[in-house]
Order: sequence, then structure tokens, then C-alpha cells
Amino acid sequence: MIQKMFLQIILLFFLLTGFIILYVKYYERRKLYYPDSSVEITPQAIGLNYEDIYFLTPGGVKLNAWFIKTKKPVATVLFLHGNAGNISNRMGIIQMFHEANFNFFIIDWRGYGESQGVPSERGFYEDALASYKYLVNEEKVPPGEIVIYGKSLGANVAVDLASRVKTGIFIGDSSFTSALDMGKELFPYIPGFLLKPIISVKFDALSKIKQVKIPKLIIHSRDDEIVPFSHGEGLFEQALPPKKFYVLKGPHNEAIFMDNNFISTVRNFVEEYSDK
Repeated sequence: MIQKMFLQIILLFFLLTGFIILYVKYYERRKLYYPDSSVEITPQAIGLNYEDIYFLTPGGVKLNAWFIKTKKPVATVLFLHGNAGNISNRMGIIQMFHEANFNFFIIDWRGYGESQGVPSERGFYEDALASYKYLVNEEKVPPGEIVIYGKSLGANVAVDLASRVKTGIFIGDSSFTSALDMGKELFPYIPGFLLKPIISVKFDALSKIKQVKIPKLIIHSRDDEIVPFSHGEGLFEQALPPKKFYVLKGPHNEAIFMDNNFISTVRNFVEEYSDK
């Protein structure tokens, strides 16, 4: 009798574990990447001239980007967007930085918009580095005048890119510390030792931020409903100086547009540390 109950408990444990693994894998696959292939509008719709650019990664994936230039720019922003939509959903930030006199180079990740390929963590790192090299080698932008700006998931990729360069500026907006830490937020009832081997991606900004030598501006909203504010605090704590932490109020995607001092804070930080 006892042996039978023990076997039933073991079976139940394995069934429950299997369900947890399948559930987390399904969530990871469906929620991590939200690509949209439909590019509905371009910067021309808001009265901005732009260059529609295609270039290849070292692995041969064709990426699409827009380059919106201005006269006598403060610097050139390499913008790495979040996990949803595509570049056509970023008109607000394009316009904001253009009005602040920045060149703005925004890419679509592989599998997003008109970029080819399939989204993946390794692929995103390759996309970001290829975009940076395109700016330096093809557009002849001095590395010291490039601002690597990442938003949400894009900020985690931006940390990886910033750890590979020797000059320039890093801005991380609404980044999370790692995929595992976000998993613990989303699945608090699953033990960490079980969750760790299930999550297949890392996006580990917390360990990589320590390797970023260039100046860092870390931005996070106290009201962020997607990435907890504590993640921004954790990244800032581990970052090496020079660094600044700018606190916003408002939702994950709207906070920068609700803050009257956001763009001036960014510009002041860039002007202080840019090589230009």
C-alpha cells in the first residue's frame, strides 16, 4: 500500500513537472517575440525625410533600417526597439529625437517588419553588432558619436553590444536584469532551480553591464507594469561609472513621452560624454 502511494506521488510529480515545462516553453515561445511584418507608415508620414536601408549580417540575414538625419546632429542614435511590432510603430520616439537634433538609425530585428530571418537571442546580438558596424563602416559615423539606445528587450541586447565597444554612449530604457529573473516574476510559484533549466534564453544584462566601460544612462519608470522598477535599480547598482539613473513615472511604453525633462536629460548626458 505504501509502495503504491509512493509510486503515485512520483508519477504525479513527473506529470506536474512535465506540465510546468510545457507551459513555460509555450509562454516563452509565444510571449518573448511579437514580430509584425506589416510596415504601415514611414517617417514621411510625419514629414521627415529618411533613408530606407538594407544590409546583411555576417550570417547573411538581410535587415531593414531607417536613417533619419538632421543638420549638425548632437550625435547618432542607434535605436534597438523592444520585442513587439516593428520600426513603423516607433514614430513618436523618431520624431522626439529628430526635434532634439539627433541623427536616428532604427533597425528591425530579424523576422520583424521587412527584415528577413527568424527571431532568436543569438540572432539579435548579431543584428545589433551588424547595425553598429554598418554605421561605422558604411555611414562613416565616428564610434565616439554613437549612442546605443535600447528599449525593453532591445536594452538587454544593447548591453551586449555596449560591452563590445570602447567608445560612445549607452542608454538602457526599461531593461530587465535577465530572462531568468523575469521568469521568476512571471512564475513565482515555480522554484528557481526548476525554472532555470527550462528557460532557453538568457538576455543576461545584469552580468554584462559590469563589462560596459562607456558612459551609461539607465532609465526606468517606477510605474512600469511590465518590467519591475527593481530591475532598473539592479542594473544601475552593478554598472561601472560614469553612470546616471533617471527615474520616470508612467507606463512601460508611455513614460518617456509623459516626462517633460526626458529628452533634455538625454541630450545633456550625451553632450557631456560624447566625443563630438
